Amino acid sequence: MVEAKQMLSERVYTTLREEILSGHFAPGAALKPQELAGSYGVSLAVVREALVRLVGDALADRLTNRGFAVPSASDQRWQDLAEARATFEPAVLRLSIARGDLEWEARVRAAHHRLARTSAYEKGAWTTAHREFHRALLDGCGNAVMLETFDRMWVASELVRVWATDLAPPRDHLDEHRRLEEAALAGDADTAAGLLARHVSLTAAGLRE
Repeated sequence: MVEAKQMLSERVYTTLREEILSGHFAPGAALKPQELAGSYGVSLAVVREALVRLVGDALADRLTNRGFAVPSASDQRWQDLAEARATFEPAVLRLSIARGDLEWEARVRAAHHRLARTSAYEKGAWTTAHREFHRALLDGCGNAVMLETFDRMWVASELVRVWATDLAPPRDHLDEHRRLEEAALAGDADTAAGLLARHVSLTAAGLRE
């Protein structure tokens, strides 16, 4: 019985997470447990458990006496998150470049090749390839705590990226990622770190515009 409830909760959590990240729910939209329970055919307790997990992922807000909602696109947290990433990730990238071996270089090349060959119209595949490329750039650092921090920040950042795609001017992501790969593999830490800081900052800047 407990195992079945856990499976249901995981399914609802995964479905809700994908729907929020895909833009199915608008920024600031209410996430009403009663309605969601009816839509998914599960109990209210299962939905609430999934929503609490989403709050932990920064993909939902818990409102005092008002239930749950998708975060607002104008919330200051997104600019704070961008600032944190633009400070943290270039520092980790510098470590990756200093410590990375041939296997790391091969992972970066393979991840970039996959990303460059994946159409942005294949949203699910592109999203996966995009994350794998950015993580490959950093995983040469050899520091599990830093990589776990990246993983946590990335989830919330994906929500910003989805919104910014609709709001901001078009960007040449292919060129941005190509230049990042080239600088990293050339061992040019200053250029790579600068490119990554700008790349990360532009996404949140799209929300301000």
